[in-house]
Amino acid sequence: MIYSRQQLEELEDQTLAPYGIRSKNSKGRKYPEEEADFRTRFQRDRERIIHTTAFRRLEYKTQVFINHEGDYYRTRLTHSIEVAQIGRSVARTLGANEDLVETICLAHDIGHPPFGHSGETALARLMKEHGGFDHNRQSLRIVTELENRYPDFPGLNLSWEVLEGMVKHETDYDIADAQDYDPELRGSLEAQIANVADELAYTSHDLDDGLRSGMITPSQLDGIALWEIINESIGRRRSETLDDLSRHQIIRRLINFEITDLVQSIDRYLRKSSVNSALDLQKLPFNVAGFSEDMYRRNRELKDFLFNKLYRHHRVVRMSVKSEKIVTDIFNMYQKTPSALPEAVQELIPQRGLERTICDYIAGMTDRFAIDEHSRLFDAQTLP
Repeated sequence: MIYSRQQLEELEDQTLAPYGIRSKNSKGRKYPEEEADFRTRFQRDRERIIHTTAFRRLEYKTQVFINHEGDYYRTRLTHSIEVAQIGRSVARTLGANEDLVETICLAHDIGHPPFGHSGETALARLMKEHGGFDHNRQSLRIVTELENRYPDFPGLNLSWEVLEGMVKHETDYDIADAQDYDPELRGSLEAQIANVADELAYTSHDLDDGLRSGMITPSQLDGIALWEIINESIGRRRSETLDDLSRHQIIRRLINFEITDLVQSIDRYLRKSSVNSALDLQKLPFNVAGFSEDMYRRNRELKDFLFNKLYRHHRVVRMSVKSEKIVTDIFNMYQKTPSALPEAVQELIPQRGLERTICDYIAGMTDRFAIDEHSRLFDAQTLP
């Protein structure tokens, strides 16, 4: 049996909660297109994200550990996939639009430069007098301007709701600037779920990678409430060695524990607010997607621990210093000598301006390419 787009839209009507966004009710695309025969708008948007160059490059962009530190650590790509998986699980349970959540999750980090937050810090400083830089705005720039895949329009021509969800992405590290996307309204439930799924994923998986790397040890976590609760739930004693199987079990239990709390907390907020539509939800004076007070406090304790013991670990700090230097050196060289840029990039300067052209080019680099480019520019032994 073949399901047409119209039938898929009918299934959304039957299965989504009143506050879930229906793809057929989308505000549409900037450039009108005929919609697909067998996919909803948001399904089509998801596939457009997956097929971008920017999305593929996330495989070699830092989450916490530089790519060459090992094949087992998260990258921006695996992080984005894990965020999407968590987001879909939450959306399905609550009757939100899974396809919209997944699309926002997959797109939320495509604007990240090489070397994670270190690369972003360097570019933000270098671009301070030239319009600034942050990866949220760069993600939007990629999908609306920079990806060149279609003859009839720039970017990907994504649905308005996907762009709104990207623009209103907020975590501890991201601040939304939604001036062109109903700034007086909160993000849709789908956008809010994507935000919390991102936070949940990076906290649990950074803990996993930190333990795997040996930069943090189980004994350092003793006394951290979430760690104690999860260990007790699986019957692990403090003195026991943490083998790979136990670590997997702990991280899996942690994610399940947090998702359960999140779903129950959102449900309480929804029942309390009595919303009957997506617009009702966006008009609320608070976000409905969030943890309970107890879980929020426990997460805050764990995140503070990770900041002090993992993100400020000397190995991570040393690589951060190197990363900022690499990005700064490359930027300054291009700025001083634009002819060092590839010819295809030089051709963009009249349209975008020198600094923005350089910024776009560097932001699109993978960790590996940036390291190699630094060698080509500054190491006399490396061929250009």
